Amino acid sequence: MTKLSPIVPALLACALAACVGTGSSDKATSQQQTQATSQAVDATQLPRYHWKLQDARASDGKRIDALFAREDRPLTLDFHDGNVSVRNACNGIGGSYKLEGDTLTFGPMMGTMMACADPKLTALDGAVTTRLNGKSQVVLAAGASPSLKITLASGDVLSFAGEETAETKYGGPGKQTFLEVAPQRVACSHPLIPNHQCLNVREIAYGDNGVKTSTGQWHPLYEEIEGYSFQPGTRNVLRLKQFERKNVPADASRTVYVLDMVVESELVSPAKG
Repeated sequence: MTKLSPIVPALLACALAACVGTGSSDKATSQQQTQATSQAVDATQLPRYHWKLQDARASDGKRIDALFAREDRPLTLDFHDGNVSVRNACNGIGGSYKLEGDTLTFGPMMGTMMACADPKLTALDGAVTTRLNGKSQVVLAAGASPSLKITLASGDVLSFAGEETAETKYGGPGKQTFLEVAPQRVACSHPLIPNHQCLNVREIAYGDNGVKTSTGQWHPLYEEIEGYSFQPGTRNVLRLKQFERKNVPADASRTVYVLDMVVESELVSPAKG
């Protein structure tokens, strides 16, 4: 019988040791890679944008259709002073948030109690409040096309595209003002648009107690109000943010109005117009 050389067990032991060593090295490398991809998010970037939902996937990869009840008005998150607000659901929804490193923690979401005629919007409200809760991991990519990816504890992944807020675009906090918009447009002279029809508006002032103190004269507004969709036959009182452009295009005014909230809304018959 041929005897094994004494070196064979030693080689075998060495080979086993080498295997163990390689495994440990791979594990350490994997941990380093994980740490490298887990980067702190610049907290100042969150409030600079309106974050519009582009895609939402459950942990199994399927699209979360309940979050897309309004295809033309995507669910939008706004972060400001430790609070997050949700727009384009049925009700107004909001709550607190805290960003630590790449961990975004949502507080309990609160919402208004308006009834939703569309059952899809009711489901949308529920889909939002149940998901935006507790800890999640975030990745934020700044630049010309900012994006935000939120991975929830459930494994759901929400992907958002950033759109500059008015404060970011115009470089300031803006001034609060109120305009009443008449139910019909009026003919106005525009330097570049013949036969132009302008919004007909007047300024309204309120006291600290919310009581109307003065009403201005009607006049045409030569530029549209950002975020506002005019509906003929509807009178609205709007709370706006007023900004001043630094570089004024030839076809624009120096003053920019951005919709903050619709304060009053009334359907007006042609006879009342």
